[in-house]
Amino acid sequence: MPIWKNILFWIIALLIMASSAVYQRITGPTHPYRGTVELHTQEEVGYRLLRSYNTDSPAPVNIVIPNRDITGKVAYKRYKSFDEWHLEDMTRSGDTLQFNLPQLPAAGKIMYYLKLGADEDTMVKTPADPVILRYKDPVPGWALVPHIIFIFVAMVFSTRTGIEGLANGKRVYSLTVWTTILFVLGGFIFGPIVQKFAFGAYWTGFPFGHDLTDNKVLFSLIFWLVALWRIPKSPKNGRWWAVAASVSLLIIYLIPHSLLGSEIDFRELEDQL
Repeated sequence: MPIWKNILFWIIALLIMASSAVYQRITGPTHPYRGTVELHTQEEVGYRLLRSYNTDSPAPVNIVIPNRDITGKVAYKRYKSFDEWHLEDMTRSGDTLQFNLPQLPAAGKIMYYLKLGADEDTMVKTPADPVILRYKDPVPGWALVPHIIFIFVAMVFSTRTGIEGLANGKRVYSLTVWTTILFVLGGFIFGPIVQKFAFGAYWTGFPFGHDLTDNKVLFSLIFWLVALWRIPKSPKNGRWWAVAASVSLLIIYLIPHSLLGSEIDFRELEDQL
C-alpha cells in the first residue's frame, strides 16, 4: 500500500474517532443540560445544569441573571423514591443565583428544576422537564486517564482496521490484534477499575446487571475475538469479520456513555426499612 494512502487512511480513522467522541459527549446523560428561558421581563437567560457530580461535595446550581429583581427557587427530590418535591430559595451572589443540591451516595440520583421570576405569579419553570443528576465517587487520574486514552486509541485502530479490511489490505490481522489489545486494556481492565471507584462495582453488565456501557463493550469484544479466530483460518473471507467488528465498535461509540448505568432505587431501600 502506498505511503500516502496509509497516511490518508489513518487521518480518516482519526476524524471518525473525533466525530464519534464529540457526538457521544454531547448526547450522553452525564453531559450538562443547556438551554435558554425567556422570563416575563422579556429577558432571555441561558443556563447550564449539571447531570453528574462527585460525592465529595454538594452539586452546585448556578445561573447568571444580572437583573436583581429576578429571584429563583429550586425544586428537587431523589430520583426513584417516594419523596415529595422540596422547594427552596436560591441565594444571590452578585449576578449569580446559587443553590447546592443535597449530597447523595454514589449512584444516587436527584431530579430537579428551577423556577425563575420576579414573584410567584410570574415564575417560569426551567427547564420544562426535570433534570436528573447522578452522583459518583471521585476517580483517581491514574485510572481514568489510561481508560480514556486506551478507549479512544482503540477506536482509531478499530476504524483503521475496518478500512484495511474494505481495501483488502495485508495488515488486517495485525491491526485486529492491536485493536483487541487496546480495547481490552481500555474497556475490560481500566474500565472496570474506573467503575469500581465511581460506583463501587467492577462490572454491572451481563450477567450481573443491565448496564448498557458494560454490555455494549462486551458485545463488541465478541466480534473482535471472532475476527482474531477467523482471519488466520481464511484471510480473504475473515477480513469481513474485522470489518464487522469495526462497525460494531463504531455503533457502540454512538450509543451515549453511561446510559442505563448504575443507580440506586430508593423505593426499594425504603421498602426494606
